[in-house]
Order: sequence, then C-alpha cells, then structure tokens
Amino acid sequence: MKFKTLSAMCLAATSVFAASSAMAWESENGAHSTSANVGLFSDYMFRGISLTDNKPAIQGGFDYGHSSGLYAGTWASNLSIDNETNIEIDVYGGFASEFGESGVGYDVGLLRYIYPGTNSGEDIDYTEYYGGLSYSYFSAMIFYTDDFGNGGEDEIYYKLGFDYDLPYGLALSAHYGYTDSDRNTGTGLSDSYSDYSIGLTKGFAGLDWSVAYVGTDSDGDDFAFGNDEADDRFLVSVSSSF
Repeated sequence: MKFKTLSAMCLAATSVFAASSAMAWESENGAHSTSANVGLFSDYMFRGISLTDNKPAIQGGFDYGHSSGLYAGTWASNLSIDNETNIEIDVYGGFASEFGESGVGYDVGLLRYIYPGTNSGEDIDYTEYYGGLSYSYFSAMIFYTDDFGNGGEDEIYYKLGFDYDLPYGLALSAHYGYTDSDRNTGTGLSDSYSDYSIGLTKGFAGLDWSVAYVGTDSDGDDFAFGNDEADDRFLVSVSSSF
C-alpha cells in the first residue's frame, strides 16, 4: 500500500475528513505534481474540539510533491476562538517514502500554525514537528511542539488511524488521539485528554460526501474554548479535489 503523507493522513488531524488530494497536474517526467482541495464542513474540529464555536467552516489547501518524497503545502480555515481570531493558515513541509519494498511508509516534517489578526495583536503562531508510519490500513503519527500558542508550553499529540475501502464506493475512516499537554499547568485542569472519530465517505456527482461521529473523553472540556465545544457530535461535509 502506498504511504500516506501528512496532507492525506492527518491534515486535518485538523478536520475529520480532508478532501482527498487527487493529482491535478504532473510534469512530463513525473518529478513534480500539484493538487488542491476545498470543502464545506459542519464544524471545524481540531483533535475533537470545535474551533468555530460549533458553526460551519470552509477549508481548503494546496499541495506540491516531488518524486524524491519531498512535499510542501498550505491549508486554511475560518475559525472562532475569540472576537478577532477568525482565520487559521497552516504551512507544512516534509519528506515521505517507504522502507524498501516492505510496504511500510514513513513521513516526517514540520507544520506551522498561523493566526492573522489575533486578539489585541497577540502572536499565538507556533510550530509542530511530526513523524509517522503507515502500513496497509493502519497509520500512527506523533506531533510535538515546545511552544503551544507561542506560550512556551510542551504538547504531544499521538494519533492512530484506520482507513478501509468498503463496497459500493464507501470509505471507512477512524482514529484515536491522545493529547499530553503542559498548557493547563498550575490551573487545576487536566493535563491530557483523548479524542476519537469514526465515519464514512462516498464520492457522488464529482464530490466527496462524508458523515462522522466525533468526540472526546470527559477531560476534553478542560481544553475547549467554550462550555460545549468538546461535546460529542455528528459532522457532515462535502468536498472536492482538483
């Protein structure tokens, strides 16, 4: 099975379903390729927590890949975590390949979260480093930052994924994630929580239609921006790649 790069495997660790990045252009010698995606989502769920105050989100991205395994991309979404922070832009790059003919893929890189126009001009941009493995239907990723929200706190996110093609053009996707963070240090709140999702995607009329159930354990409330943003919910989306 071909390895999965960040844009296909977890970008949207940001969203439950990112639009699949079908190859839109490839150079004559096959060395360079680009793809793009755009989608409408009933919510922007980041690791089980709503970042749009339980409201819809429009998201999209652009990816470049090289036959060597190098890749880079950008992705953006509306969000609502305070009165002024309403846009997130992610920029990422890395290297993905396989270990010989083993079928085991790997992916390493970094991801920069950018929030233009944050409240009172406060800079909350930060960088995560990630690494992952994939084999057959399974994937595992680790994300790490030593400066969450530009506040100097360490945070590690572990993610296990499962993707399987079902009959009738349906695709099953599920994941379990675990956040271990220092951002609540000294507050009396939990320093970790778990999130999970399971859902189905089907292509129809040139679009990808998805529905998923997403949630966190009870400690997710300690990491949410509002009272109900970590509540379990169904998500629906429609997306396209080109």
